[in-house]
Amino acid sequence: MSQSFILEYWNDDNWLVGRLKGIPGVFSQGQTLEELEENIRDAYELMNMDVEPVSAEVKTKELVLEI
Repeated sequence: MSQSFILEYWNDDNWLVGRLKGIPGVFSQGQTLEELEENIRDAYELMNMDVEPVSAEVKTKELVLEI
């Protein structure tokens, strides 16, 4: 199944940095647009992999940040 996404990208020194618009957490970089496209595909696939449940007890802590 194919899906279309918008790749937003920008220059950061000698790198192209990009993200998939509307998909939180999918960022990557590359030295060329082709490399960025390949890396962003990999990042998307990693974010959507079935992950084994964490076997250790997960803990939480409230964190207050001043912005």
